[in-house]
Amino acid sequence: MSAVRLLLLSLLCALFVSLSHGACAEVDSDTEAVAGKGFKLGCISCKMRPEVEASATVDWYFKAKGEADFAHIYNYDEEGQHVVDERFEDRVDWSGSKQSQDIQDASIYLFNVTFNDSGTYRCFFHRLLTYEFYEYQTVVSKVVHLTVVAKATRGTASIVSEVMMYVSIIGLQAWLYIEMVYCYRKISAAGEEALRESANAEYLAIASESKDNCGVQVAE
Repeated sequence: MSAVRLLLLSLLCALFVSLSHGACAEVDSDTEAVAGKGFKLGCISCKMRPEVEASATVDWYFKAKGEADFAHIYNYDEEGQHVVDERFEDRVDWSGSKQSQDIQDASIYLFNVTFNDSGTYRCFFHRLLTYEFYEYQTVVSKVVHLTVVAKATRGTASIVSEVMMYVSIIGLQAWLYIEMVYCYRKISAAGEEALRESANAEYLAIASESKDNCGVQVAE
Protein backbone atom coordinates (compact mmCIF):
# COMPACT_ATOMS: atom_id res chain seq x y z
CA MET A 1 0.00 0.00 0.00
CA SER A 2 1.72 3.20 -1.17
CA ALA A 3 1.59 6.58 0.51
CA VAL A 4 -0.30 7.92 -2.52
CA ARG A 5 -3.13 5.46 -2.00
CA LEU A 6 -3.25 6.33 1.70
CA LEU A 7 -3.51 10.01 0.78
CA LEU A 8 -6.34 9.27 -1.67
CA LEU A 9 -8.27 7.46 1.05
CA SER A 10 -7.86 10.44 3.36
CA LEU A 11 -9.12 12.81 0.66
CA LEU A 12 -12.08 10.53 0.02
CA CYS A 13 -13.03 10.63 3.69
CA ALA A 14 -12.76 14.40 3.72
CA LEU A 15 -15.08 14.49 0.71
CA PHE A 16 -17.66 12.34 2.52
CA VAL A 17 -17.56 14.70 5.50
CA SER A 18 -18.01 17.80 3.34
CA LEU A 19 -20.94 16.25 1.49
CA SER A 20 -22.55 15.30 4.77
CA HIS A 21 -22.32 18.86 6.08
CA GLY A 22 -23.80 20.11 2.82
CA ALA A 23 -26.67 17.66 2.84
CA CYS A 24 -30.17 18.91 2.10
CA ALA A 25 -33.41 17.61 3.63
CA GLU A 26 -36.80 18.37 2.07
CA VAL A 27 -39.06 19.30 4.98
CA ASP A 28 -42.69 20.25 4.36
CA SER A 29 -43.88 23.70 5.32
CA ASP A 30 -46.18 24.37 8.24
CA THR A 31 -49.73 24.99 7.06
CA GLU A 32 -51.31 26.99 9.87
CA ALA A 33 -50.62 30.69 10.49
CA VAL A 34 -51.94 33.01 13.19
CA ALA A 35 -53.59 36.27 12.15
CA GLY A 36 -51.49 39.32 12.98
CA LYS A 37 -48.25 37.36 13.34
CA GLY A 38 -45.46 36.38 10.98
CA PHE A 39 -45.28 33.06 9.14
CA LYS A 40 -42.65 31.22 7.12
CA LEU A 41 -43.84 29.59 3.92
CA GLY A 42 -41.40 26.72 3.48
CA CYS A 43 -40.29 25.46 0.09
CA ILE A 44 -37.22 23.21 -0.27
CA SER A 45 -36.04 21.34 -3.36
CA CYS A 46 -32.80 19.40 -2.91
CA LYS A 47 -30.47 19.02 -5.86
CA MET A 48 -29.88 15.32 -6.55
CA ARG A 49 -26.26 15.75 -7.69
CA PRO A 50 -24.48 18.07 -5.22
CA GLU A 51 -21.28 18.03 -7.27
CA VAL A 52 -23.01 19.56 -10.31
CA GLU A 53 -22.92 23.33 -10.57
CA ALA A 54 -26.34 24.95 -10.76
CA SER A 55 -28.21 28.22 -10.56
CA ALA A 56 -31.88 28.80 -9.90
CA THR A 57 -34.63 31.39 -9.84
CA VAL A 58 -37.82 31.13 -7.80
CA ASP A 59 -41.42 32.17 -8.39
CA TRP A 60 -44.28 32.07 -5.90
CA TYR A 61 -47.98 31.95 -6.88
CA PHE A 62 -51.06 32.32 -4.70
CA LYS A 63 -54.71 31.32 -5.08
CA ALA A 64 -57.01 32.64 -2.36
CA LYS A 65 -60.02 30.67 -1.19
CA GLY A 66 -62.86 31.13 -3.65
CA GLU A 67 -60.57 32.17 -6.52
CA ALA A 68 -60.18 30.04 -9.64
CA ASP A 69 -56.69 30.99 -10.82
CA PHE A 70 -53.24 31.43 -9.33
CA ALA A 71 -51.71 34.91 -9.26
CA HIS A 72 -47.97 35.55 -9.51
CA ILE A 73 -46.97 37.23 -6.25
CA TYR A 74 -43.19 36.97 -5.86
CA ASN A 75 -39.94 36.38 -7.74
CA TYR A 76 -36.36 35.83 -6.58
CA ASP A 77 -33.32 35.77 -8.90
CA GLU A 78 -29.69 36.88 -9.02
CA GLU A 79 -30.80 40.51 -8.73
CA GLY A 80 -32.77 39.92 -5.52
CA GLN A 81 -36.44 39.73 -4.59
CA HIS A 82 -39.38 41.28 -6.40
CA VAL A 83 -42.90 41.48 -4.96
CA VAL A 84 -45.26 41.24 -7.92
CA ASP A 85 -48.69 41.33 -6.24
CA GLU A 86 -49.63 44.54 -4.40
CA ARG A 87 -51.51 42.52 -1.78
CA PHE A 88 -48.12 41.37 -0.49
CA GLU A 89 -46.26 44.66 -0.91
CA ASP A 90 -43.96 45.29 2.09
CA ARG A 91 -45.18 42.04 3.69
CA VAL A 92 -42.85 39.46 2.11
CA ASP A 93 -39.17 38.83 2.71
CA TRP A 94 -36.77 36.19 1.38
CA SER A 95 -36.02 33.44 3.93
CA GLY A 96 -34.27 30.92 1.69
CA SER A 97 -30.71 30.20 0.53
CA LYS A 98 -28.38 33.12 1.15
CA GLN A 99 -25.39 34.30 -0.90
CA SER A 100 -25.73 31.49 -3.43
CA GLN A 101 -27.18 31.13 -6.91
CA ASP A 102 -27.57 27.42 -6.24
CA ILE A 103 -30.91 27.87 -4.46
CA GLN A 104 -32.31 24.82 -2.69
CA ASP A 105 -34.33 26.60 0.00
CA ALA A 106 -36.88 29.02 -1.51
CA SER A 107 -38.80 29.82 1.67
CA ILE A 108 -40.35 33.25 2.15
CA TYR A 109 -41.59 35.02 5.28
CA LEU A 110 -44.97 36.74 5.53
CA PHE A 111 -45.35 39.66 7.93
CA ASN A 112 -48.64 40.56 9.62
CA VAL A 113 -50.63 37.62 8.27
CA THR A 114 -54.33 38.28 7.58
CA PHE A 115 -57.26 35.96 7.05
CA ASN A 116 -57.15 36.92 3.36
CA ASP A 117 -53.80 35.11 3.14
CA SER A 118 -55.55 31.74 3.51
CA GLY A 119 -55.35 29.69 0.37
CA THR A 120 -52.96 27.68 -1.79
CA TYR A 121 -49.37 28.72 -2.48
CA ARG A 122 -47.09 27.23 -5.11
CA CYS A 123 -43.38 27.83 -5.46
CA PHE A 124 -41.43 26.99 -8.62
CA PHE A 125 -37.70 26.30 -8.87
CA HIS A 126 -36.32 27.05 -12.33
CA ARG A 127 -32.94 25.32 -12.01
CA LEU A 128 -30.16 25.30 -14.60
CA LEU A 129 -27.70 22.41 -14.18
CA THR A 130 -24.30 23.04 -15.74
CA TYR A 131 -22.39 19.97 -16.89
CA GLU A 132 -19.02 19.92 -18.66
CA PHE A 133 -20.40 19.91 -22.19
CA TYR A 134 -24.05 20.93 -21.84
CA GLU A 135 -26.69 22.56 -19.66
CA TYR A 136 -29.99 21.11 -18.48
CA GLN A 137 -33.07 23.06 -17.35
CA THR A 138 -35.42 21.64 -14.72
CA VAL A 139 -38.60 22.94 -13.09
CA VAL A 140 -39.71 21.73 -9.65
CA SER A 141 -42.85 22.92 -7.85
CA LYS A 142 -44.09 22.61 -4.28
CA VAL A 143 -47.56 23.29 -2.88
CA VAL A 144 -48.52 24.74 0.51
CA HIS A 145 -52.16 24.87 1.65
CA LEU A 146 -52.26 27.66 4.23
CA THR A 147 -54.99 28.22 6.81
CA VAL A 148 -55.03 31.39 8.89
CA VAL A 149 -56.55 31.06 12.37
CA ALA A 150 -57.20 33.47 15.23
CA LYS A 151 -55.32 31.36 17.78
CA ALA A 152 -52.45 28.92 17.34
CA THR A 153 -53.16 25.20 17.49
CA ARG A 154 -50.83 22.25 17.25
CA GLY A 155 -51.77 20.76 13.88
CA THR A 156 -50.96 17.25 12.71
CA ALA A 157 -49.03 18.56 9.71
CA SER A 158 -46.82 20.65 11.97
CA ILE A 159 -46.10 17.69 14.25
CA VAL A 160 -45.29 15.41 11.29
CA SER A 161 -43.08 18.07 9.74
CA GLU A 162 -41.11 18.53 12.95
CA VAL A 163 -40.71 14.78 13.44
CA MET A 164 -39.48 14.38 9.86
CA MET A 165 -36.99 17.18 10.38
CA TYR A 166 -35.51 15.48 13.44
CA VAL A 167 -35.48 12.11 11.68
CA SER A 168 -33.61 13.66 8.75
CA ILE A 169 -31.04 15.27 11.07
CA ILE A 170 -30.50 12.04 13.03
CA GLY A 171 -30.25 10.06 9.78
CA LEU A 172 -27.62 12.40 8.37
CA GLN A 173 -25.61 12.29 11.58
CA ALA A 174 -25.77 8.48 11.64
CA TRP A 175 -24.65 8.31 8.01
CA LEU A 176 -21.75 10.67 8.75
CA TYR A 177 -20.69 8.56 11.75
CA ILE A 178 -20.76 5.36 9.67
CA GLU A 179 -18.70 6.96 6.91
CA MET A 180 -16.15 8.27 9.42
CA VAL A 181 -15.80 4.84 11.03
CA TYR A 182 -15.47 3.22 7.59
CA CYS A 183 -12.80 5.72 6.54
CA TYR A 184 -10.94 5.34 9.83
CA ARG A 185 -10.80 1.58 9.42
CA LYS A 186 -9.66 1.91 5.82
CA ILE A 187 -6.93 4.38 6.73
CA SER A 188 -5.87 2.26 9.72
CA ALA A 189 -5.70 -0.88 7.58
CA ALA A 190 -3.81 1.01 4.89
CA GLY A 191 -1.32 2.27 7.47
CA GLU A 192 -0.75 -1.22 8.89
CA GLU A 193 -0.26 -2.67 5.42
CA ALA A 194 2.16 0.12 4.54
CA LEU A 195 4.16 -0.64 7.71
CA ARG A 196 4.23 -4.36 6.85
CA GLU A 197 5.40 -3.64 3.32
CA SER A 198 8.05 -1.27 4.67
CA ALA A 199 9.23 -3.90 7.15
CA ASN A 200 9.32 -6.58 4.43
CA ALA A 201 11.26 -4.28 2.14
CA GLU A 202 13.75 -3.53 4.92
CA TYR A 203 14.09 -7.24 5.72
CA LEU A 204 14.74 -8.10 2.06
CA ALA A 205 17.30 -5.31 1.82
CA ILE A 206 19.13 -6.63 4.91
CA ALA A 207 18.96 -10.20 3.63
CA SER A 208 20.31 -9.16 0.26
CA GLU A 209 23.13 -7.21 1.87
CA SER A 210 23.96 -10.15 4.11
CA LYS A 211 24.02 -12.49 1.12
CA ASP A 212 26.35 -10.18 -0.76
CA ASN A 213 28.70 -9.99 2.25
CA CYS A 214 28.72 -13.76 2.53
CA GLY A 215 29.63 -14.02 -1.16
CA VAL A 216 32.53 -11.63 -0.70
CA GLN A 217 33.88 -13.59 2.28
CA VAL A 218 33.73 -16.91 0.38
CA ALA A 219 35.57 -15.37 -2.56
CA GLU A 220 38.31 -14.20 -0.24
